[in-house]
Amino acid sequence: MSPESSHPPRRPAAKADDDLAKRDRIKGIFSTQAIQKVGTGTTTRRTIQKMYWFVEEDEGHILEIQPLNKNYVPSGPKRRIALEELLDKFSPEPEFYISTVYPRLRELNMVIQKGEKHREKGEIFSAELEFGQALAVDEENIRANFGLGLTYLDRGEANKADDIFQRLVRLDAAFEKEHKHLFNEFGMNLRKNKMLDQALDYYQRAEALAVRDDHLMFNIARAFFDKKDYARAMEYLQKALALNPEHTESRRFVAFLEEKGLAKGPVIQSPEAAAVPGDDPPS
Repeated sequence: MSPESSHPPRRPAAKADDDLAKRDRIKGIFSTQAIQKVGTGTTTRRTIQKMYWFVEEDEGHILEIQPLNKNYVPSGPKRRIALEELLDKFSPEPEFYISTVYPRLRELNMVIQKGEKHREKGEIFSAELEFGQALAVDEENIRANFGLGLTYLDRGEANKADDIFQRLVRLDAAFEKEHKHLFNEFGMNLRKNKMLDQALDYYQRAEALAVRDDHLMFNIARAFFDKKDYARAMEYLQKALALNPEHTESRRFVAFLEEKGLAKGPVIQSPEAAAVPGDDPPS
């Protein structure tokens, strides 16, 4: 037997890609087990600790896992995982997903939706109640945190809004594309409530996480303008235009700063009296 014939034939790469494209994307609950020692000396005993994970595969076939919290909903940081590791170290739990996790996720989303509808109608106390109920189930839920923070800003409760800001600015998921609308709205409301340092910390945290967006750069410029730091405002307007040369609001803002001599020179007019462009709307 030749050396070549002793090994199974490899699947062509194109065939493997076709198989990957044809199969359903993975989404569900998996578990891992770890053996832990409890006690000391003669009382030592071993226990098996089971941990549940929510696993989801995106359109690019990237797998991410997220732990379930004590209320059996996905919460906390996500991490990527290779398919080989998933198959080797994790066990599927389809019944647990259907019987426990999916109903709780559905209920949580319904509570958040109710909170968002109350806020849209200006029913801020009812909105606060719903968002608070959602956070009791998942304290790191991004939509619930944004909703509660915006509710506090609607009420002018800066101290409570600041608590939410401190929580959100630590959560990388708050700056993901799926939350872009809420992210922009929250940042603009921080600025409008004169929480300029928080707004800048918040926006620049997004910039540090490599969020490259002309609307983000424009809104950072707007916050620097409100702080009367016109040179930094111009710097971020140029960043916005580098990302999108056709960004109309940035062009108008640059023209305004140049016309008033605010780009590099001293203050000659108060921001309150200046007819500057408003915040960039969420996109």
